[in-house]
Amino acid sequence: MTRKVSDGVARIKLGLAKELKLGNLEAKRDWGFAGDYVRAMHLMLQRDEPTDYVISSGVEHSVRELVETAFAHVGLDHEQHVVVDQTLVRPAEVDHLVGDASRAKQELGWEPRVSSHELIEMMVDADLERLSGASSGTAAPVVVR
Repeated sequence: MTRKVSDGVARIKLGLAKELKLGNLEAKRDWGFAGDYVRAMHLMLQRDEPTDYVISSGVEHSVRELVETAFAHVGLDHEQHVVVDQTLVRPAEVDHLVGDASRAKQELGWEPRVSSHELIEMMVDADLERLSGASSGTAAPVVVR
């Protein structure tokens, strides 16, 4: 979902598309930055005894919030470009998906460093760069933070 939104926003900003079709904008998810999760995995591997941890941001945001943040980042109004397509609404949609990383925070001292807002902006920027390079005929480097 996040990649579909960031790619769609970048395409619209660059004039490569006019609309972004999405399903349920009210579904809530717990999005996090892979780099934060890799750091958590590294901390887990430093433990003497293996155990299970939930790694998550612990904060839920709606798809609508994701869309608003992504479009606002490039100076566009999402209402001008987002089309809700009922065929994209999942029949067995889980309305709320959010994790509880309290054990990882307590035992590993781990907390996410990148907010979902920052993550969305990073993804949109990366897609803008990728698509700008593709449209000019040169490959754009991927930025990993």
